[in-house]
Amino acid sequence: MKPLARYASLANFVELARSLDLEPVRLLRSVGLDPGGVALQDRWIPASAVADLLERTAAQARCDDLGTRLAELRRLSHLGPLSLVLREEPDIRSALTLLIRHERMYNEALHTSLRVADGVATVRVDLDLGRPGADRQSIDLAVGVLYTLMRELSPPTWRPLAVSFVHSPPVNSGTSLRLFGGLARYDRAFNGITMYEADLDRRIRESDPQLLHYTRRMLSGEGADTRPAVAVRTRQLIEMLLPTGRCSVEQVARSLGVDRRTVHRRLAAEGTTFTAVVDDTRAGLAGHLVASRLYSFAEIAATLGFSSPSNFSRWFRGRYGCTPRQWRTAGGPHAPAARLTSDL
Repeated sequence: MKPLARYASLANFVELARSLDLEPVRLLRSVGLDPGGVALQDRWIPASAVADLLERTAAQARCDDLGTRLAELRRLSHLGPLSLVLREEPDIRSALTLLIRHERMYNEALHTSLRVADGVATVRVDLDLGRPGADRQSIDLAVGVLYTLMRELSPPTWRPLAVSFVHSPPVNSGTSLRLFGGLARYDRAFNGITMYEADLDRRIRESDPQLLHYTRRMLSGEGADTRPAVAVRTRQLIEMLLPTGRCSVEQVARSLGVDRRTVHRRLAAEGTTFTAVVDDTRAGLAGHLVASRLYSFAEIAATLGFSSPSNFSRWFRGRYGCTPRQWRTAGGPHAPAARLTSDL
């Protein structure tokens, strides 16, 4: 099964395309994507379609730095609830570890790794789209977003050793110079960021006004989302916290800036409970992760916050009426019921 990504990976694409005098709706349809899905940030789509969209847009705009331009528009707050969780990490090393752990929850084609040797830390970014093809813009976007997020989390004086790219330099270096401050290096052996190991132990910067505004919006329920506000935002935070082993109502309340009783009270007003939201969130993620065949059951169990694969298997059977292996063999949620129950 080819890797998937969420529509959230295309944040700011519509605005950028229009600024280049292109029609984003036509571009999205040209690669088989639903333009209306852009508003559904959690919807899964083929990662290869996202890569094809960026390459096609870059070609039509004659803009070989499109991915970097898109990365330049991103901010920490674009990560949604994950931005709140990252702010609570003690240092850059912990934040990077959390980012790497969660990348599969947003883009299954993206593979980021952290390696330390001889006092130098290297954050390497690789992309596996499940098929051959151009991916320059997607790489530029991924590395650019990583750099932007680290810059927001790090002290103002942070400056990595280099931001490396395998491909050749862009024709127009203006965006690269503006974003990376002259640190970009091209025709290198890998894509990623190199820094001193000591930078990993730097404390996370204090919260900024933009993030404070985002937190207040989450609490007030502002925006176009008309679904139950607190339940939706609690679910988003639970997705972030499950793999960390810190998924509790206390942690969710702390991330939202309220006490646990407030979370319980607001969820009750919407006809649900914290336990029910956790269970529903796990169920949605489990169905997707098991069916994708990209992860082992042990990896899925850890991602969903279970202490062991056997505990995950028992929970899955109680939720879906079959084992994870049967679900995967039958083809996931769209398989006929007879195929899911035939081996029970």
